[in-house]
Amino acid sequence: MITTNKKIENFIENDDSWYSDLELKVLDLEKELTEWRESRTREPGPGSGSPPRREREMLRARGRTQDEPRGSSERAQALIERGRRTQRPRSGRRPRPGRGRTIAIGSAAGLVVLVIGAMIVLRNGPSWPPSVATVKGEIATACQNPNVVSEPSQVNFACGTDTSQILWIFALMTSNNDPGYADAKTGRKGLEPITPAQGGQIAWSLNLHHPYNPSSPVDSLAVAARAINNIIGGATLTGANGKPAVQPGLESKPENCARYTGSPAIVARAGFPSLCASPVTTREGQAALVADVYQKWMPGAGPVAAQNVSVLFQNAGNPGDPQVQAILKARPDRGG
Repeated sequence: MITTNKKIENFIENDDSWYSDLELKVLDLEKELTEWRESRTREPGPGSGSPPRREREMLRARGRTQDEPRGSSERAQALIERGRRTQRPRSGRRPRPGRGRTIAIGSAAGLVVLVIGAMIVLRNGPSWPPSVATVKGEIATACQNPNVVSEPSQVNFACGTDTSQILWIFALMTSNNDPGYADAKTGRKGLEPITPAQGGQIAWSLNLHHPYNPSSPVDSLAVAARAINNIIGGATLTGANGKPAVQPGLESKPENCARYTGSPAIVARAGFPSLCASPVTTREGQAALVADVYQKWMPGAGPVAAQNVSVLFQNAGNPGDPQVQAILKARPDRGG
């Protein structure tokens, strides 16, 4: 019996011991409540031969004290005699899982959800050519040059926070993002579609610290940014006679401003190219401006090519757009 008691004592120390003790206490309380109700029903009036109520209660309390298990061995013996109410294999009742098991199940379920979410986020989908990421980094360096803005109007569409994608999109569509690109027919080199001589003239305005190198991506992109800004905002140059020569830009025409800003109003100042009175901020206005710039940028570019570049500009953050994918697949040279 000592060995049996030790085994049972170890057993009741587990997670189920608390439930067993609780049910035993509930049984005792039920018994006490039943006895109390019976005593209230049968309680005699004054003068009867039955013991006083207080005495009866003391007797019952003494009996319960004598019957109550006093130690771990007695509790084990009581479990043997009364049975374990928490284990009822015939009734189909399942034991209650422990708190640790519940936490483990919840943690495992949460981990599964996180893994599935990560797989969805990291799933490979349509993207820009790998060279785009490289050119973006080179644009960030090129745009640190403070002289890329147009003079004297200070237009800086090409290096704007929300519009600088015009540089890598133009480079992608004209030179396949290859700084070593060379066109034997036109003689142009680098990422911008102008001749080295033209690039050298623009580079002089950029205060570059070495002769212009069209094969250097940073040099080429800085020249491209200044050229795009000049196309939009115009420029004031010194003529052969030593006097300022104003060259108008796309924003110098009221009809263009109406397309870009919704208003034909312009601002005109002596010695400065005229500019649209309102900034070009809408998605539609910027798309129209980019299409016009491209046709000025690429001699001979037709409206279809200009529209394609405009679509890429508008979807710079959405390479999975069906139109974008169709345009990229139709490029003559799909490398990079």
